[in-house]
Amino acid sequence: MSLDLSTRCLGLTLANPLVAGAGPLTANLDTIRALEDAGAGAIVLRSLFEEQITGRELGAAKHLYGHAPSAEAQSWFPDVDAFALGPDEYLEHVQRARAAVRVPVIGSLNGTTRGGWVHYARLIEEAGASALELNLYDVPTDPAADSIAVEDRLLGLVRDVRAAISIPLSVKLSPFFSSLPAFVRELEHAGANGIVLFNRFYQPDIDLEALELQRTLRLSDSSELPLRLRWLAVLSPITPLSLQASGGVHHGRDALKALMAGAHAVQLVSALLQRGPGHLAQVLTEMREWLLEHEYDSIETLRGSMNLKRCPDPAHYERSNYMALLGSWQ
Repeated sequence: MSLDLSTRCLGLTLANPLVAGAGPLTANLDTIRALEDAGAGAIVLRSLFEEQITGRELGAAKHLYGHAPSAEAQSWFPDVDAFALGPDEYLEHVQRARAAVRVPVIGSLNGTTRGGWVHYARLIEEAGASALELNLYDVPTDPAADSIAVEDRLLGLVRDVRAAISIPLSVKLSPFFSSLPAFVRELEHAGANGIVLFNRFYQPDIDLEALELQRTLRLSDSSELPLRLRWLAVLSPITPLSLQASGGVHHGRDALKALMAGAHAVQLVSALLQRGPGHLAQVLTEMREWLLEHEYDSIETLRGSMNLKRCPDPAHYERSNYMALLGSWQ
């Protein structure tokens, strides 16, 4: 039985739905080649941050280091030397990565404000990127900025980036929106071609002995997948945008669940950091074996088979499941 693993995502044809997401592995040409050899359908390069281009926030951090009200408060600010990759080096990396592999290479910008740095989206396109992922990592702290103001600012940013490029544009979101379906619809109107679900917010801790902020990087595991499944199942019947799951995809069964919920592709980062680029080939093998065993002939026949398209009242369905689960605990 022949098996077609190809998928369409962001208007691109991928040999399979496994995408190496933005992270340390995609900042190195050798590992990018290894990811392609392992079977990656596409590769998202490590993000270029707004702060790396503007320098404003990094300069502010240096200033605050010397003027923080206490030694403890200084620990809230990052080590400014951690932002070593400059914009010119990033553009060169895009060019080299594009020349090194045959699969689509997707650039990544991480920012929250509208400004002159957006023109780097055009430069990333000119460097050869097949598409651009805009990572909206935003933690509102101003009580005067209501949800409408926050969303309007982010939508304005997407419009600005869309105006700067002609290649496909994907937007990576957090799950923390009052109405995610409504915001996704507005992103579509703003010119986005796809959505990545979800960004992972890194939570601070406090060292009670050293009286310092602790920054801990906890990699994802499969337990994070259900949040993605829920919103993939809700969004896939109601939006024409390409959907990708990011976070919680570690094994073939995780990828298959995301596809059943409606994803066009899935991104792997933590699993590859933990097990190496070659793990991608193992995930692909697990997917292929399951699909053949269950007599699927393509990814397309699987995709969306477990979303809420056939549910007459999705909101009531979610509420009923919530009540049933709470009542099931013994």
